[in-house]
Amino acid sequence: MLLTVLVAGCAMGPSRDDPFEPMNRTLYQVHDAVDTAVVKPVAQAYIDVVPQFIRPAFSNVFNNIDDLFSAVNDLLQGKLDKFGDDLGRVVLNTGFGLGGLFDLASMIGIERGNEDFGQTFGVWGFPQGPYLFVPLFGPTTVRDGKRRHRARRAGSRRLHSQRSGAQQPVRRRLCRSARASAADKRRGRHRRARSLPVHPQRLPATAPLSVYDGKPPPEPEEP
Repeated sequence: MLLTVLVAGCAMGPSRDDPFEPMNRTLYQVHDAVDTAVVKPVAQAYIDVVPQFIRPAFSNVFNNIDDLFSAVNDLLQGKLDKFGDDLGRVVLNTGFGLGGLFDLASMIGIERGNEDFGQTFGVWGFPQGPYLFVPLFGPTTVRDGKRRHRARRAGSRRLHSQRSGAQQPVRRRLCRSARASAADKRRGRHRRARSLPVHPQRLPATAPLSVYDGKPPPEPEEP
């Protein structure tokens, strides 16, 4: 089956917007197959066994780990205000939130920095690079690696019940939880289309917003 997918992906040539298009389409088909055959059944078992009111605690634990990495990137980018907030979140939630099970920091209004190494490289001046699709992680770029693009990641960290109808991508470390919230809708989406979920042209347009915290510098005027 994998050989068939690879041959099908190589049959399509690259484009200017997506020089890795044959590989990206192959990787997306691999992602789709693994998602359907493995991740979805595990997610369904998860929502059948774990009560809904407990699921946010799992998400909070991994968000707490994300906050630690965000603090490191805040420091590397010279964003000391964000560094203080993210580090404070980790200390508060780890020490008083039972290891991160409870997000006490958000309850008292300490915002998350949401910084990562892809943004750090961007601040340092590294180019974004071509569009890249990473199985089980989603669309990104060469610079950002497995980082989920900010436009898709915003607001998707927390778990939602199936009743809410929220649609979330598979998460790298708690894919069972994120996949559980999308178990019903993803089936319909896969039937409607087998193309790449995010067009390559959409990524460069939004990437500077995350690198510069929503305030990119003005483009230089043409002479």
